[in-house]
Formats: sequence, structure tokens, C-alpha cells
Amino acid sequence: MSPITAYDKIKTLDELEEIIRDLKARGKTVVLSHGVFDLLHPGHIKHFEAAKREGDVLVVTLTEDQYVGKGPGRPVFNQRLRAETLAEIECVDYIAINQWPTAVETLKKLKPDIYAKGSDYADRGKDLTGEIFNEEEAVKEGGGRIHFTDEISFSSTELLNVHFSVYHKEANEFLKEFRKRYQASEIIGMMKDLKKLKVLVVGDPIIDEYHYCQPMGKAWKETVITTRYVNQESFAGGVLATANHIAGFCEKVDLVACLGLENTQEEFIRDRLKPNITPKFFYRDDAPTVTKRRYVDPAFLSKMFEVCFLNTRTPPTEVTEEVCEYLNKACPDYDLVIASDFGNGFIGDEIVNALCEKSRFLAVNTQTNSANTGFNLITRYPKANYVCIDEPEIRLALSDMYGSLEDMITKVADRMGCDRITVTRGHNGSLGYAPETGFFEVPVLSREIVDRIGAGDAYLAITSACVAAGYPMDMVGFVGNAVGALAVRIVCNRESVEPVPLYKFIIALLK
Repeated sequence: MSPITAYDKIKTLDELEEIIRDLKARGKTVVLSHGVFDLLHPGHIKHFEAAKREGDVLVVTLTEDQYVGKGPGRPVFNQRLRAETLAEIECVDYIAINQWPTAVETLKKLKPDIYAKGSDYADRGKDLTGEIFNEEEAVKEGGGRIHFTDEISFSSTELLNVHFSVYHKEANEFLKEFRKRYQASEIIGMMKDLKKLKVLVVGDPIIDEYHYCQPMGKAWKETVITTRYVNQESFAGGVLATANHIAGFCEKVDLVACLGLENTQEEFIRDRLKPNITPKFFYRDDAPTVTKRRYVDPAFLSKMFEVCFLNTRTPPTEVTEEVCEYLNKACPDYDLVIASDFGNGFIGDEIVNALCEKSRFLAVNTQTNSANTGFNLITRYPKANYVCIDEPEIRLALSDMYGSLEDMITKVADRMGCDRITVTRGHNGSLGYAPETGFFEVPVLSREIVDRIGAGDAYLAITSACVAAGYPMDMVGFVGNAVGALAVRIVCNRESVEPVPLYKFIIALLK
């Protein structure tokens, strides 16, 4: 009979379920430990040894790569390599890769006698996700109990940040200095305080459609590329995405948008807004609700072609008057008003003036796209408290292709009486400005990109709340770029940037 190797320890969850059932039938006490275990260190070994002392058999399950919520660059080691490394530890008897984002379903399936967690989880209130409560309930449902080991502990994230090149050179240099000024707990505490802000989001709703097609080649008798249809999905984009992003951080979010009666898609829109968003829709009978249909190669999410359904003229006079009347009454009641202006016809000069005159704090983004190039400039707004646009948009607004970006920012600040400006610069990061502190540059915090569509909406939404709360611009820039790093890993607006993943990423960055 050949000896058991480390590879024999690695099982599927279904295999483990049968093994554990048999072990318990033979009177054995099964202990389970769960985690990412991206970089094994002495603290892990001590934890496993302490856990094993509580029973006869130690099972370790680890988080699947896609569910490691520590932001871009993690895990450093893939799930198979992590499993194989765990298998080399003598006190570990079995290993499996989890199938779900948390350990809850695994605990229900395997029903261990003891669930071992490290001492840092003993204070359950410090668990950002709150999953420790769900895990404890799950293990008790299976007849087990939770046990907290009390051994020497280290931070895998801190060790990785110090000894491994998890982030690129510019980010590492920035983070080294930024950690001297801020701790993760401080920033997370400030982010949690945003929930009390009362927010109004105004702008263009957009239905983003992705029609996935596989290129087949040139048609035999025509000068056209033929594709094979695969499938499609639709997303709530534009101002809808902005509202959904900020609604994860602020409890009270209201929305003002205009739908087209030709094809309102109102049911689809309402279904995809978060529960704490209260929409106020206006309607125009001369247009559809803006829809952008993109034909996309699913292999790399390459956009091949786009068809837009929209009317870029401003709404009929009676609709604009109705919107302005509503805004004149509503805007003063909000701590923050965000104008998410995509230049698709809704926000005309009258609405701009209502927003500028009645908002106590106005944050503005004007987007340049193929339907409005040169006509939807930030300089349409006579004033704002916070401006967030990208570099090509500010250069277009000032007709300056090659001039100093710092000079352009101060010109816009003077012209609009705006004391907080952020210019996003794609792979070059962002440049923030406040008169009292000057300029503050933040590099991109990740170069892992899945899809850029919608990332600017996430950046606008969450940095606007931070600026309205009076947070310093260096902290705003850091948070904004962390948000952007998470947003570009999301396909279009399939989901929002949520607080817990952002907080975990902030912790990973600042360890």
C-alpha cells in the first residue's frame, strides 16, 4: 500500500462531506478552519496546530480565487498552489477549495464539530463583513461550536506588501508615504460616516446593452465583417449607475431623471435601482429612454460597434419647466446634489441654472461622447462646489491640447468659483486640487482592467460624497482611485462598488 501523499489530502467538498460523515460515525471530532491563506506564515501554522488540538481531524477550506475580496493583485498565489502548500503541513489532514463567497454554505454542508477561527475574530464587531455571525449560526445548526485560537498572529497582507511586489512601482512609492498620514481604520470610519448624507442625483439614465458576438471573418461577397450572436445582457447605466454606487454608502438617495415614452424601460430601471433609492421620473414623448447597444467580443470584451437610441435635443419646454420647478423646491433640502451630465439632452441651460442656484453643495461631471463632442463642457455650469472630469474633457473645455494641467484646473476653479476639483487621467491616475492644499497626485492602484465602462460613474459618486463631507483631497484621491481599481474589474454596470469590498481593499493597501 503506497503512502498517503500531500496531493491525496486535497479533496472536493462533496468528497469531504462523505469523509467527514464517516469520521463522525466512528466517533472522531472534526475541526474546520477556513480562510484565504494567500501567504502562509508562522501565525497560520500555530493556528492550525491549536485548532488540531481541539479534535482528531483538521480540515482546512480556502477561498476560491474569484472570491478573494482583497482588491486587485490578490490573491498572489492561485487557489491550486495555496491548496498544495496547505497540504504540506503535517497537522492538516484534508483540504478543499470553497465554492461560495463565504464559509456559511460550507459549514452547513460539512457540519464540523468545531469551527476554528483566529483570535482577531473573537471581537465579532470588528469583522467588516459581519459574516462571523452567520458562520457561527451555521456551525451551531450543524451541531458544532465555534472556537477562537489564541496564538501569535501576523498579517499576510502586510507581509505581502512589504516583501512582494503586489502593486506596481508608482503605487508602492505612493502608498509608502500615504501610510504615514492615514490608517485604514481612520479612512473606513470616515467612509462609514457618509451614511448620514442626504443625496440627490440628477442626470441622464442610460440602458447599456452588451450584445456578445464572435467574429467569423469577412463576408464572402461583401466588404463587411460577419459575427455570430452569442447572447446579451442589459445594465442600468448613466445616472442610474451613479445613484446605485452612492446608495451603498449613503442611506438616503433620491434620483431625478427623464425617461422617453417611445420606449421607457421603466420597469427594467426600477427593478435595478437599490431599495434605498427613491426615483422621481419625468417623461418626454419625443424620444426613447437613452439606450446604447454595443456589440462586444466576449473573449476580451472588445467593443466592435455601437448603436445609440436617443434624442439629444432638450426636452419639450413644458417638461423642462416641470423639472426646474421640482428642483427649485427640492435641491435646498439635500446635503449633496450630483449632476451626472452625459450630454444626452436632458440637462439643458434652464436645469443647469436651477442646479447651480438652489443646491447647497453641487458636484458636477459633464461627459464628452460621440453624440455631444464640444457641446457638453464643464464650463456650461457657472458654478459648482466639486468638479470631477477626465483630462480630455478639461482640455476640450479650455481648448488646450498640450498646456499645463495644473494651470487648466486653476482656471476652471476660478471661473466656476469651485474649490475642489479632481481630474482623472486613466492609467496616469488622478490629480486633485484644493486652494488651501494645492495639488495632490495619486497613481492608479491597479492595472488589472476588465471593462472601463462605468468606472467614472463610480469615481464621481463616491468622491462627491467624500468632498461634501469635508474630507481632505489627498484622502479623496486615494479613495477615488481605490474605487476606480475595483470598478474596472466589473463588466459595464453589472454591479456597484460596495462598501465591504472597498474597505477590504483599503485595508490591503494600507497594511
